[in-house]
Amino acid sequence: SMLNVINGIYLPQEGSVTYNGNVITKIKPRDAAISGMARTFQNIALFQGMTVLDNIMTGRNLFMKSTWLEQGLNIGRAKKEEVENRIEVEKVIKFLQIEAIRKTPVAKLPYGLQKRVELARALVAEPKVLLLDEPTNDLDVDTLRALEEAILDFSGCVVVISHDRWFLNKLATHILAFEGGSHVEWFEGNYQDYELDKKRSKVTTIM
Repeated sequence: SMLNVINGIYLPQEGSVTYNGNVITKIKPRDAAISGMARTFQNIALFQGMTVLDNIMTGRNLFMKSTWLEQGLNIGRAKKEEVENRIEVEKVIKFLQIEAIRKTPVAKLPYGLQKRVELARALVAEPKVLLLDEPTNDLDVDTLRALEEAILDFSGCVVVISHDRWFLNKLATHILAFEGGSHVEWFEGNYQDYELDKKRSKVTTIM
């Protein structure tokens, strides 16, 4: 729900979202994307009948200025944009090591590879903020490694919703923990550091 509020799918019942110094009380998902947000979903949200390449290319829609007619006929600006955007897409395809499946329909891929395609679509949008919802669920080892490398290589801010402690220990630099009810803890460090700090706090309280 938190990620849906941040990128405009849900409206907050109270409070607001502050992004780039601006308080946002209402934002459309497309406007969120234009402002530099991209995300993946807990349940895969890809076009199952389209190829891997075509799915990833949809992540470049924000960079296309040509009309639907130009794109349909592949004329004018559309032809130049196709070449330019394809170059950026191929860079991400190579980085995530999915060159061999670029022409494969997404529906034919196992879950782990579909998650990699979804990540690729988010990355080609060149976001400043990357929102990942339970990204490690049911991943194979190769896809998990690709995900870790993508996060470490990403120059912006990554917000991750996850119950994977090992993943959070390895990559998290800050923890926002919802501890039940309306109690929220903000901590600088990974999950292991957060757990140790909680134990120390309990010991101090008892003493």
